[in-house]
Amino acid sequence: MDLETDDAVNSQIVVPTADAGPALPDLAPATAARIAESVASARAAGTRRTYASAWRAFTTWCKREGHTALPAHPVTVAAYLIACADTVTEAGQRAYAPATLAHRLAAIAHHHRQTGHPAPTGDDLVRQTMSGIRRDYATTDDRPRTPRAPLLTADVLAIVDKARADCRGWADEVVERRDSALLLLGFAGAFRRSELVALTCGDVALHRLDGLHIRLRKSKTDQEGRGTIRALPFTHSHTSCPPCAWMRWAQVVAAHDAGGRPSVIRLLRNAEPFDAHVCRGTRPRTVPVSPLLRAIRRNGHLSTTALSGAGVHHAIRRRAAHAGYDPDLVQQLGGHSLRAGFVTQAFRNGASAHAIMRQTGHTTPAMLEVYAREHAPLLGNAVTNLGL
Repeated sequence: MDLETDDAVNSQIVVPTADAGPALPDLAPATAARIAESVASARAAGTRRTYASAWRAFTTWCKREGHTALPAHPVTVAAYLIACADTVTEAGQRAYAPATLAHRLAAIAHHHRQTGHPAPTGDDLVRQTMSGIRRDYATTDDRPRTPRAPLLTADVLAIVDKARADCRGWADEVVERRDSALLLLGFAGAFRRSELVALTCGDVALHRLDGLHIRLRKSKTDQEGRGTIRALPFTHSHTSCPPCAWMRWAQVVAAHDAGGRPSVIRLLRNAEPFDAHVCRGTRPRTVPVSPLLRAIRRNGHLSTTALSGAGVHHAIRRRAAHAGYDPDLVQQLGGHSLRAGFVTQAFRNGASAHAIMRQTGHTTPAMLEVYAREHAPLLGNAVTNLGL
């Protein structure tokens, strides 16, 4: 059996050989296939893809070095970790962060368990090797980690205002309405970019008191799809109001889905200037199952497919560059800048970790502390009380 892809590993049910216990029952092929599909679905599609990629990297290295990949000896895994840790880029920097190595260990353990073999990653030799690599990285201050810079409230508003001021025609306004919705919804909702691009028109409801109720059907911390609601409130200013930004973009989506490009052109050419709240108006008739945030062609024509995660990343960078942000800062921005900005701004404004977690969906405050240390290091810090 080819063990280099997840599909091959999960194509059949594999059980370890045992001297005792119930005998393996005879199952119809269709039943066995359905069980295998359910086992495969126990992990997110993204996790399965990255595990498959990590497993291919390990098996390729084993083949090149003449080692057995399955079952792998703990010494083989330790040697692989050392080889990865010693890999450098053309610039002479470490190619892999400790987190990447830990992920590769998880993939190796996963493939061993799936095929009925004990995972070599639990051996003391492997654990101590990984611990030594982390210590070595820390000692040499060589951790290839590039956290995204946060966009705070003032940043988001400045970028949105510039985008609106730069519109020179209906095609520009189509992109502006989408990008403004992306920025304001992404920031106020503390969404991951994967969550933003997964939203459908039916996931958004306009509540007469709360503002927007956005149903998050699934997330990184909710792989079983229990779902949750994130509320994005009305604001005093129409320029910063997430419900207004959603309404303006939803109007474009509804016009496109009803009549295509000509309908969008008519909508925008006859639209009133955006100088007051529009969020109390009638909800546009969108198709519930259609993607909310769409890819847009250069001529202003909307795609029927959802905007990609890379598209979110590029839109944020492009808008920040157009708003005059320093090129070095622009390179530090990305899809996570909105979520990181929400946490950072909330901490700076005095919100508690519990209140922040209500919106972000974090299950523990530990990750929030990382944002606080990196982006708001003076909050709650005794250095501000030294009287200097």
